[in-house]
Amino acid sequence: MQTTGWITWVIIALWYEKAGLILSAKVAPMRTPALLAGLLAAAASPATAETIYVSNERANTISVIDAATLAPIATWPVGRRPRGILLSRDGTQLYVCASDENAVQVVDLKTGKVVADLPSGEDPETFALSPDGKLLFASNERDATVTAIDVEKRAVAFQVVVGVEPEGMAVSPDGRFAVSTSETDNAIHWIDIATRRAVGETATEMRPRHAEFTADGRQLWVSAELGNVVQVIDAGTRKVIDTIRFTVPGIPPEKVMPVQIRFTPDARRAVIALGRGTAIAIVDVATRKVEAVVPVGPRVWGVAISPDGKRAVAANGLADTISVVDLATARQVATVPVGRAPWGVVVAR
Repeated sequence: MQTTGWITWVIIALWYEKAGLILSAKVAPMRTPALLAGLLAAAASPATAETIYVSNERANTISVIDAATLAPIATWPVGRRPRGILLSRDGTQLYVCASDENAVQVVDLKTGKVVADLPSGEDPETFALSPDGKLLFASNERDATVTAIDVEKRAVAFQVVVGVEPEGMAVSPDGRFAVSTSETDNAIHWIDIATRRAVGETATEMRPRHAEFTADGRQLWVSAELGNVVQVIDAGTRKVIDTIRFTVPGIPPEKVMPVQIRFTPDARRAVIALGRGTAIAIVDVATRKVEAVVPVGPRVWGVAISPDGKRAVAANGLADTISVVDLATARQVATVPVGRAPWGVVVAR
């Protein structure tokens, strides 16, 4: 056996070990060209497993779906009225806003069990994590406050009074500011995280629901549900610099109600759920022009993008389904049943 052949086999074997696959000690290295070819092919294109998690508001569950096969894997019970949902920074836990439990629940992704209730204030609906994952900011709709939760200590770090009916939450990529959307006040409230104080507000169109910073932190995109628009705010000046409008064929303009916004991993496009407009919009971030509108299910609320940026997943609240959309072709490619009234969705690798 030539030395180079042994080295090749060892490299492949190490890759298999890292991937969690077991090679039998009885398999002789380089037994046949077919074996080596198979190993090389597998090493050249290792599969990456992805999982979809959906919060079902009226079922009090999380639906777990294999992203490759789109087959349901499990249904996990959680607290009453789960809405906002996101992954921990290390990808081992799921945070769930159990609104009627007045708690943010922590779900272990290995077991599907709720392992902690974080003190979130009253009626948490959505939340956002600081870049380091240490602080979780939850909107308390009935209290007109934002609660900052120390994740490690499982304790309230501080609370800030904001506008009436806060809902959407976002944290700037540099970790300096948290923002909340005030549905009743039609405004965005800016919180300085270091001083723990509200330091300003930006007026928006009617009923702002969701806020999302661009990856570079220079812009904040805000959906105004009853204004039927998404507004783009310059994060430096805190002024609205653009307004994006949407048209869905066959849907009255007043029913095109933007809610959740997500950016693709390459930061080039935004995917926006259009609520009762029964569609999602794909928007070019640089030009802020609508590239496509893709019909999905009724009252599409939460939306997520796969880690590879190839697919979007939308939660259809009135259909008890999720829609999977191929972003390259801007077409719905699958519909998957979930629990009652799906609200939020994330895709984990």
